[in-house]
Amino acid sequence: MTNLTKILTTSAMVLALGACATADRVEKQAEAVVAKEQAMMAEKKAEKAEMKAMKAEKMADMAEDKAMMAAKKAKMAEEEAQAKMMTAEKKAMMVKNPMVGGAPMMAKKTIVENASMASNLTTLVAAVKQAQLVETLSGPGPFTVFAPTDAAFSLLPADVTSSLMMDENRADLQKVLTAHVVAGNVTSADLMMRIKENNGSYTATTVSGDALTFFMSDGKVKVADENGMVATVTTADVMQSNGVVHVVNSVLVPK
Repeated sequence: MTNLTKILTTSAMVLALGACATADRVEKQAEAVVAKEQAMMAEKKAEKAEMKAMKAEKMADMAEDKAMMAAKKAKMAEEEAQAKMMTAEKKAMMVKNPMVGGAPMMAKKTIVENASMASNLTTLVAAVKQAQLVETLSGPGPFTVFAPTDAAFSLLPADVTSSLMMDENRADLQKVLTAHVVAGNVTSADLMMRIKENNGSYTATTVSGDALTFFMSDGKVKVADENGMVATVTTADVMQSNGVVHVVNSVLVPK
């Protein structure tokens, strides 16, 4: 091989190596550009994801704030409702009840508690105790009681009253007393309305399962038992914590 050939071969090799190096450098540069672009895209995606997360967090905070406001409003509404209820209860308690037997009747007290204060209901109270109905008539009810006075009981034959107060006749006494009780709060206004709606006469079923018939006479509410005995409501609408009492002037005897 001549020197010229060697020189040319060497030059060609150098050029080839240079070309390879340049190609490698270009390829690496291209790879670096691609990697940089990918990194920028990943960073951009990360920024978008972060912004999305921040937006979601903000929306969650807003939702939490709304929930807190709703809870606050609900609490305020509940407190307002309770205040109104307490006011209504207070007003109801302040409503002046009619006196019975010279004693004030308290709307916050039970039927038994108020009856025990009335000087003209002593026989009824004694009968309720003997019949073991104190707990029942002290319960939540509500009950509507047509309460016979002592004078009303005195109209019965003495032996009948004495017999009813015997232990062995407790079931009979319970029936007589519960024949004076109607479930619910039935005021005199309710009775008059029902009498009017039923063409002048209204019949209600008592707790004992017996019937009481109501009608109007001389502007007063009258009540008849199953035997035709008629009593007059002498004191109406004595409000109790567990119902209402209407004082009557006759004992209502079931069949």
